Amino acid sequence: MTFTTLKTFDNSIEAHLLKSKLESEGLECVIFDEHMVNLAPLNSFAVHGMKLKVKTEDYEKAIGLLEEIESLPIMNEDEVLQCPNCKSQNLITNFKSFKGLKGILSLLLTFLLAVFPIYFKSVYGCKDCGTEFRFKKPKI
Repeated sequence: MTFTTLKTFDNSIEAHLLKSKLESEGLECVIFDEHMVNLAPLNSFAVHGMKLKVKTEDYEKAIGLLEEIESLPIMNEDEVLQCPNCKSQNLITNFKSFKGLKGILSLLLTFLLAVFPIYFKSVYGCKDCGTEFRFKKPKI
């Protein structure tokens, strides 16, 4: 039985969510290098992240499901999230942003000391215009 890599992750939660969805559709899949990355996050670069692999004969069906999942709009409770700049719904979640002085200093320390980044912001990113933003809940 051979397996083919469908997608790589740096977060085991996202990997297990996709794995659960694929298994609910009857596809057999396995996550490789999960423990290696969870125990020492810097190993993620060495092993190229956690790999979600599916049986080679199910690869085309898995790609179709993955494209279907990724084409869905990102929701927050009952509203669809949109880019505040261009109103696009073509967004990236958990985008690691290093913008600003703290981010630049964090990157410099990361490269100089060869350590895992000590500061970054998880934001939404717009694939169309490149805007980074955080979702702000409306005040009640």
